[in-house]
Amino acid sequence: MLLRYFYDEKLAHASYMVGCQRKGEAVIVDPMRNIEPYIQVAQKENMKIVGTLETHIHADFVAGSRELADRFGATMYISDEGDENWKYQNLEGINYVLLKDGDKFELGKLIFEVMHTPGHTPESISFLLTDGAAADKPIGIFTGDFVFAGDIGRPDLLEKAAGIQGTADAGAKVMYTSVERFKELPDYLQVWPAHGAGSACGKALGAVPSTTVGYEKQFNWAMQFDNEPDFVAALLDGQPEPPYYFAVMKSVNKIGIELIKNLPELQVITSVEEIEGLIAAGQQVVDTRDAQSFSQGHIKGTMNVPFNNSFTNWMGWIVNYKEPLYLLVDPKQMNDMLIALRSIGIDQVLGYGDVEAMTQQANVLDSYENVTPLEAKAMMDAEDVAVLDVRNLTEYNEGHIEEAQHIMVGTLKNRLDEVPNKKLIVQCQAGGRSAIAASVLKANGFHNLVNMTGGYSQWINEVK
Repeated sequence: MLLRYFYDEKLAHASYMVGCQRKGEAVIVDPMRNIEPYIQVAQKENMKIVGTLETHIHADFVAGSRELADRFGATMYISDEGDENWKYQNLEGINYVLLKDGDKFELGKLIFEVMHTPGHTPESISFLLTDGAAADKPIGIFTGDFVFAGDIGRPDLLEKAAGIQGTADAGAKVMYTSVERFKELPDYLQVWPAHGAGSACGKALGAVPSTTVGYEKQFNWAMQFDNEPDFVAALLDGQPEPPYYFAVMKSVNKIGIELIKNLPELQVITSVEEIEGLIAAGQQVVDTRDAQSFSQGHIKGTMNVPFNNSFTNWMGWIVNYKEPLYLLVDPKQMNDMLIALRSIGIDQVLGYGDVEAMTQQANVLDSYENVTPLEAKAMMDAEDVAVLDVRNLTEYNEGHIEEAQHIMVGTLKNRLDEVPNKKLIVQCQAGGRSAIAASVLKANGFHNLVNMTGGYSQWINEVK
């Protein structure tokens, strides 16, 4: 048996290649949209990719199953659990197999058994894997977003992200039953989840790539309950805000999305006047430099989302999927950036410009001031200012600057009417999110502001 692990740090997403070496065939479990890493490994290991296994209709990334089906004719193994709202659509011309609890299928000597594990979503399934060439019992289980290292999948996404009222409590109750069933599995089974630390699909995911059933039964907080009401209350408490794009991904992965090969080529923009014209016409333009460089000088009207491991998440919050997107970038990063954006279905990237060249061409650059917590405190004492806290609500509730108004950065563009009409001190936990928020505010006409570097962490050490 061949087992390979793939990890997208920007999405905290794990996927797997499982192959029968004797037969020379492999399947991909919960594949990402960028299928090139799978192709490279398959070629190296002399494997043919013949199938994809999806644990559920994902909400946080575009699954690559349809890309693999188009490229290799790979069969999609997908859930047939849940009601009519949770059925895959537009499968014409694709080889697929619909799966229910207890179903089994084989790949050479490898045996996959389906276990229905609803709670995160109604159609969620897990795959028990047996290496029939070596054993007659499973070696592990691919849990998708059901069980993570140290956590379990959140049941509130359908309500918070998709607006389906009443599903959070119902999902939590179903999850209790799924967890109780999980506890009946053998302790020795390896657990291979679809996400690691940093994913918004749970609230306390561990950073290790795999775990075991026995370890999770002992140390996973969600496995310690013996009654449903306490479990439900604990599971629903403190879940982070789901990015806006989660609702888009649910639809995309259910009905399908355009194949990457059919997306338009990007326009290379060489004139700052063209960038300024796009901004004047109301188009989205995002500067992807680090926050410090952006704060010191940027083209007026651009937003700033630095290209780092948080890039995909914040672009999913801030970008309007229905409108074209233009980027100011380091051209050497453009390919990786495009992969990241397409991984969450941001396909309307129409053009990009060299950010250094564009800022050098501009006659006038905009900027904003960064201040330390001590400097911010002095401003609060001397001026009529408002503190805008852009952290998650759970962070704000755990402790915040007195009289600070809370608007989570991802929701800011849709809540501009709530922003105080006075000088703003924008802050988060460490200064990164508040820099993004400052750029969103400036792009929307709020210029009387400063960004508090060091954030609340430094505030409580130096000021409080």
